[in-house]
Parts: sequence; structure tokens; C-alpha cells
Amino acid sequence: MVSALAGVMTSVIAKLTALLGEEYAKLKGVHREVEFMKDELSSMNALLQRLAEVDRDLDVQTKEWRDQVREMSYDIEDCIDDFMKSLAQTDSAKAAGLVQSVVQQLKALRARHQISSQIQGLKARVEDASKRRMRYKLDERAFEPSISRAIDPRLPSLYAEPDGLVGIDKPRSELIECLMEGMGASVQQQKVISIVGPGGLGKTTLANEVFRKLEGQFQCRAFVSLSQQPDVSKILRNILSQVCQQELPSTDIQDEGKLIDTIREVLKNKRYLVVIDDIWSTQAWKIIKCSLFLNDLGSRIMTTTRSVDIAKSCCSRCHDHVYEIMPLTTANSKSLFFKRIFGTEDIRPPQLEEVSSEILKKCGGSPLAILTIASLLANKDCTNEEWEWVYNSIGSTLGKDPGVEEMRRILSLSYDDLPHHLKTCLLYLSIFPEDYEIERDRLIRRWIAEGFIDTNGGRDLEEIGECYFNDLINRSMLQPVEIQYDGQVVSCRVHDMILDLLTSKSMEENFATFFGNQNEILVLQHKIRRLSLSYYDQEHIMLPSTAIISHCRSLSIVGYAEKMPSLSKFRVLRVLDIENGEEMESNCFEHLRKLFQLKYLRLHVRSISALPEQLGELQHLKTLDMGWTKITKMPKSIVQLQHLTCLRVGNLELPEGIGNLQALQELSDIKVNRYSMASCLLELGSLAKLKILGLRWYIVSTHSNKGTFVDNLVSSLRKLGRFSLRSICIRSYHGSSTEFLLDSWFPSPHLMQKFQMGTYYNFPRVPPWIASLDKLTYLDINIDPVDEEALEILGELPALLFLWLMSKSAAPKQRLIISSSMFVCLREFHFTCWSNGEGLMFEAGAMPRLEKLWVPFDAGSGLDFGIQHLSSLRHLAVEIICIGATARDVEALEEAIRDAAHLLPNRPAVEFRTWDDEKMVEEEGQGVTEEEIHASG
Repeated sequence: MVSALAGVMTSVIAKLTALLGEEYAKLKGVHREVEFMKDELSSMNALLQRLAEVDRDLDVQTKEWRDQVREMSYDIEDCIDDFMKSLAQTDSAKAAGLVQSVVQQLKALRARHQISSQIQGLKARVEDASKRRMRYKLDERAFEPSISRAIDPRLPSLYAEPDGLVGIDKPRSELIECLMEGMGASVQQQKVISIVGPGGLGKTTLANEVFRKLEGQFQCRAFVSLSQQPDVSKILRNILSQVCQQELPSTDIQDEGKLIDTIREVLKNKRYLVVIDDIWSTQAWKIIKCSLFLNDLGSRIMTTTRSVDIAKSCCSRCHDHVYEIMPLTTANSKSLFFKRIFGTEDIRPPQLEEVSSEILKKCGGSPLAILTIASLLANKDCTNEEWEWVYNSIGSTLGKDPGVEEMRRILSLSYDDLPHHLKTCLLYLSIFPEDYEIERDRLIRRWIAEGFIDTNGGRDLEEIGECYFNDLINRSMLQPVEIQYDGQVVSCRVHDMILDLLTSKSMEENFATFFGNQNEILVLQHKIRRLSLSYYDQEHIMLPSTAIISHCRSLSIVGYAEKMPSLSKFRVLRVLDIENGEEMESNCFEHLRKLFQLKYLRLHVRSISALPEQLGELQHLKTLDMGWTKITKMPKSIVQLQHLTCLRVGNLELPEGIGNLQALQELSDIKVNRYSMASCLLELGSLAKLKILGLRWYIVSTHSNKGTFVDNLVSSLRKLGRFSLRSICIRSYHGSSTEFLLDSWFPSPHLMQKFQMGTYYNFPRVPPWIASLDKLTYLDINIDPVDEEALEILGELPALLFLWLMSKSAAPKQRLIISSSMFVCLREFHFTCWSNGEGLMFEAGAMPRLEKLWVPFDAGSGLDFGIQHLSSLRHLAVEIICIGATARDVEALEEAIRDAAHLLPNRPAVEFRTWDDEKMVEEEGQGVTEEEIHASG
């Protein structure tokens, strides 16, 4: 694995071990040096792993040694990679003609001589590093106990004056209502409420306010705060002291078991309120929980944590509740901001309105960030220039301000609590610009290409990457942006203040280098390992002549790059990711073939229409994403990419020899038209690892060779379904039909989780192979007509979470009944038809887990469709069909639907869409006709 703190040390040791194996046994002159470096670096790596555990407490000298060793590991790996490349070229030359073989071998000999000299130099660096380690006794001094004791950053939150708090009334009332619910019952069950959210949002302050407000409601109370490494015995003594309402002598009970027994005895017959603040591990909670006697007297426990997983573990019973604390609203953010600066929220200088809005946007509703920046501005002149300077300095020069340093220390608690592999993965997000929406799958593939994911254990790397991503979400380090039907976060964003922290740490560890951020003051001190260029703020960015980019492993460019650095200078590049909506010269990519180590290539540049013919020379390439280019045809050599797992192109002509890409797991979107080769479709069936397939079907019914195309595609789909296929999206266009899928797919694709249909064609019934898909979670299907039989078949799919059911004709004249035995897992349901008949009727208990519903509704019909039975509904979208209706009809229907939705337990959000709003006249009696709707399209 690659690590932010240890560099590529683990990878280097593995490669040195390989060089000592049988394959390289005949190597002369470097074998002894390689063996020496392997042994020395293994010892250093063991120390680096130990140093990573105490990274916060390292002295300057130890940090300097660690940084030098980390940089050395990168240089050694680059040298080894060059060495192995030269050997590979020699082997390939032997298979070529005599003249070419001699030329290539001479070049390889020259390269080997140069590399041999480099290895000698690297060996000397390793020796020097070992001597410094012994000379400065780093193994001893790094682990000496620290005598300094940090001030608990939560203390101000515990003693905040209520009058100075903003935006706390609503969450405080909600929590108190939740806590006190059920207090009047004869049997008052114990309840746990867990407040969860990122650092700086005010969890401790909120819990303390609730604790203060409920004084007198319980017979005994306790409020304790934990640390990342809590002294459990001390915590238990603190609880005991508070519930006994007396100070305990220091000589009293010390044993944790006896403390737990004593606390349980005190709480046994009392109604108590205990707050456990800032829990960092489930283990600490499990021990403390043992002391909280479970009684039926209405006792309450409140916890706070930054981790969703820990919050859920605290709330193990059905009547417990996880409360997600939200950022301050814009209005409350402004109130807190101006109140801290001017002493009152009523003073808001108009000339500072714009810059204050920009500052608050950067704070993202975090009370900690708002108060920190406001405290700084309170000592500045109230001029636009001063405030603009503060805004532009956030994340750079403000880092030395004591208040900002304190805020970073609080935010750093979450970062410091991460295991090493997650620290590296999180630090990597610093390469993305502010407010940038980061796609999960793209991020995970970049992590894999960089070597951040542990390959031990034989598990699929993308699955491990998803676990890493979800862990960072659960720890509140990333903000979810798009959440799909199954609750999985598919894109995220980094809070600006967290991003500033990550950027600072990245530069400190020489993990990444940034150009283009006008707020960043950059000092180049090392070789650049990862380079991020943002052209959003500055269009004309030139890399300084002092920048050493020949050792750069990752190049990310966002925005219009008029003068992009030549790719020929990036000889060790692993990741190339360019997102550019403007024109870009094609010759910028003529040196792609030289990027021998490239594993990830993403070019979202609209002007690109072709890639170099030598693309197949990139033998390490795993991801090729050309989604937003004009490319429709790949170089013939693409079929030589034996390690390619993901191929994304917007409208790709299937290359001849596609069956050679045996590692391929995702292929989208390929087009099949009259110019395609039918034999290529047959080759698809040999891709045994293919999980995701996107297909565009252009073969019309009059095509002379249609039968061959259909037979070959069906044959391949049958094979893929028996192998690994989990998702297919098939689109057909006007004049083409996918009727051949109705009865031909057997045996059914047993692993299929997603089937998406984007076609003009409608199945006359549910295909029988779909009815047998017990793992299907997502179904987007066109059926005409939709009848009770179709609904019954779809309703029995055991794992279905998302259903988009479309019909080109009117809904049936009689209502379709959805009973309680159908769609028991469904969370999201879209029902679309061109005009409305009687529609759907939800019986009591129908779709018990449905959270989002989208249905058409006739403005002139009655409202009774059983919405009151959808107890889990959170979002309702209604498409109102205005045929023959008046504006008053529509308004009356909207009001009735809102009233009905308001009575549901979750009070779902309601949105309306109407067919042809412009043609719907205001006067009663002048309705919109069906002919007018069809005429408008």
C-alpha cells in the first residue's frame, strides 16, 4: 500500500523482493545492493509504521528523518520501475527481427548501466539514512512519553452562555420532545438518543443545552466527555460522583468491574439522565453502557459522536433514536456571524453584505468556523478590503492565527482518529477544487491506481474501496451529495474547512502540490509527487521553472488549460485526469504512449475525437474513461490492454478483438448499428468478468442482417448472464426494437441487480426471465399495457428497491390494487403513463418501506388512492394531467394532496409537475384539450 506518511515503502520492499527472485537471478552487479536495500528498508518500514501511531507527538528531527526516508522510497521505486521496463523491452526485442533486436538490446544495455549507477547512489542514501537513525537514537526519542497536557477543546462548549447561542431552539425542542416522549406511560422504557454529526457543528453545546433544560426532571444526572483514548476508570468514577452528588475520595474504588456494579446499584431504582459526550469507539461505549442499569422508570441516555456507525451501535433498540445535527441555516449563520462581530445581529453594513455571504458560504453552516472567522474580523476594520483579505486568506496565511489554529486542532481530532489507510485516502481529496462534487466510483478507481488500497486477502479492490469510502462518510469526514435508491452515497463533497485542513497537511507531507488557487501561497521544496491544476480562478497558469515534475505520479487538471505541461515530462505518471469543457489541442496527448506506468486515464475534453494508435502500449492501464469526448472509435491496439477493467466511452463502436480484454468489468456505452461487425457482438460473450454493460441498439427491423446481430447479441448475453453480469442498460432508438429480449434470455442472469430500459419499445408483458431474478434491486422497464398480472409478478421480486414502470398508453380503466403482500422492500416507485385512467390504489400495509413516490394524477379525478397507507413516505412527486381541467381544479388537487401528505408520519416533501402549464388557462370553463397537449409534444 501507498501511505501519505511512509510513501511507497511497502511497494518498494515487495519489488526488491521480486528482483531477488528466480526471474531476475541472472542479473549481475546489482544483486548484492538490492538485497542490502531490501533488508535496511524493511527495518526502516517497521519504524515508520510505529512513528505513524504517534505522528502528532513527533519532534522536528524525527519528522525530518521520516520525510527524507519517504521521499527516498519514491525515488527507489521509480528506479526499479525503469529497470523492470528496460528488461521487458529487451524480452520483447528478442521476439522481433534481427536488426530491431540488436538495436533494442543495445538501448537496454545502456539503460541498465545508467540504472545500475542509480542503484549504487540509492544504496548510499539508504546507508546514510540508517546511520542518521542510529546517530540520533530515533527509535528511543520518538516514543518518549510527552509531559505536556493539551487543553480540552470542548470545554468552551460546556460553558457557553445560552443567550449567545443561535439556531439552537429548534433542535433543542426536537430532542427534548423525543427524550420526554412516553414519560406518562405506566411502563416507561429506557431510551437512548444519539446525536451525530461532523466536528464543529455544536453537538456538545446542543447536548449540554438539553441537559440544562431538563434539570429537575430526573432523580439523578451525569454529563461526561470522552477523549480519543479514554481512561474508562476515570470516566466511570466521574459518572458515579455525579449520580451520587458527592465527590469521591481518590482512594475509593479503582477496579472497573466494581465501579460498574456500584453505579448500577445507585441507578437501579432511579429515573436518571446520563450524557456521554464525544464517543470515539464502540468499545468505550460497550463498557460504559454496562454501568447504566436498564430499568422501566423512564431513564434517558444521550450520546454524541462524529461516527454514524457508533451512533447506530448506541441505539440498538427499536425505540432508540439517532439524531443527525444539521448545519446552521443561512439566516442563523448570519445572525451568529454579526452577533459575534458587532455584539448584535441588527448591525449588518450593506457594503459588507457580499463579502460576508462569501465568507459564510465557506463556513458551510459550521458554528465553530463561523465563530472563529467572526472573532478574527471583530478585531479588523469594517472595510471591504479588510474582509476580502480575510476571505482570501482562509486556508493559507490565516493558518497562523491562534483562533484558526484552535479550530484546525478540533477538526484534526477526526483526522487523527482515522486508521493510516483512511488518512491517505482522505488526504487525496485535497486535489479536488472547492465545492467540487466527487463521484464515488471515480474516486475509488483513482485510489486503486495510486496504490492506496490493500491488495492482501484476495478481495475485489473496488469493493474494498467502497468500504473505505463509506467509512469516511460514516465518520462525517465527507458530506453526502447524491444518495441513490439503496441508501448508498454515490457522490460527495468536502467541507471547505476540512478541505483547508487537508490541503495544509498535504503540503506539509509533500503529498500533493497545488497550482491555480489564488489564495494559496506555494513554496516548492521537494519533487512534486501529485500535481493538481485548477484553472477555475486563473486561466493562465504557468508552472515555475523550479518545479520538478519528472517524478509526478498524478496529474489532475480542472478547467481550461491553454498551455498544459507536456506529457513527455511526466515519465512515472500513474493517474491522468483532465476535465475541460473548452477546446484543447489533440497534440497535447501525442506523448500518451510514453506513460508506461499509467493506470488511470480520464479525459473529459469535448474536443478530443481520437487517441494515439499506440494506446495498447500502456500495459498497466486499468481505467479508460472518455465519457465526454467525441471519440466513437478506439485504436485497434486497445485490445492489447490485458489489465483494463473499466472502459467508458459515450458512443463506442465495438472494436474487433474485444474478447481479448479478459480483465474487463465495465463496458459502456457501446453502439450497435448497420456499420458494426456482427462478429464483435459474439466476442462479448467471452468477457467472463464483465459486471456492467451499457448498450445502444440502432438495428432497425428492415436491416438485411438483423437476424445475425440479434442472434449474436442474445448468445453473448446468455453467456454473460451465466458469468458475472450484474447490470445492463440497453437503449434503442426510433425504428429499432428490443423485442428479442422478451423470451430469449435463458437461463436467466442469476446475478443481475440492475436492468434499465431506455427504449421506444414496450414489452407486452413482463419477460419471464425477469420474474426469476431474486437479486434484482433496480428495474426500469416499459410495459404496455400495465395490468394486475404484471404488478403481481413485479411485486414478488424479493430484493426490488427501485421500480420505474412506464407505459406508452393510458392507465387501465379500472384501478390497479397494490396489496400488502407486494413490493415489501421497495423504497422508490415511479409510475409513468401518457394519460391517466383510474390509476393505482394502495391498500393498507402496501409498500411498507416506500420513501419516494412519483405518480401521474388526473386533475379532474378524486383524491382517494390510498396515500394514507404509505407510512414510510418521505417524498411525493405528482404529475398532474390537466386535460379538460381548469386552474382551480389543479389548485384544489394540489391543496388536497398536500393536506393528505401532511397527515403521514414523516410529513413527506411534495412537488408537482403539470402537463403544459402555459396552455392551462386561468378562467374556469376553459380547459386544456388532449389535442393541445399532443400538439405541444
